[in-house]
Amino acid sequence: MCPNCRISAVYYPTKSIFHMPEMKVKCDNCNYKFDREPGYFLGAMYISYAIAVFLGITTFALLYFLFPNLSFNWIITILAFVMIIAAKKNYKLSRIIYIHIFPK
Repeated sequence: MCPNCRISAVYYPTKSIFHMPEMKVKCDNCNYKFDREPGYFLGAMYISYAIAVFLGITTFALLYFLFPNLSFNWIITILAFVMIIAAKKNYKLSRIIYIHIFPK
C-alpha cells in the first residue's frame, strides 16, 4: 500500500512467477512518488537481509527440533529451497517496509 494514502498498490501485478516485481513510479491515487532519488532503496537491502536471516534461523530451528535425525545435507537443501521461494516476497516486503519507515 502507498505510505501516503494507504489505498493504491505499490507494485504492478506480476506477469509470471519467474519475473521480478515491477514497482510503480507514482501512486495511482495520490500521485506520491515512490522512488525519490537514485539509490533510495539501498537501505531496503538491510531490511531484506534481516528478514532473510530471521527466516533462515526460524526454518533451521524448526527442522532441527522437529526432525532431530535429519541429516545436515537435507537441512541445507531445505533452507536453500525456502530462501529461494521467499526471495520475491522478501524483495517486495523490504521495499514497502523501507518506504513506510522513511515516507518523505
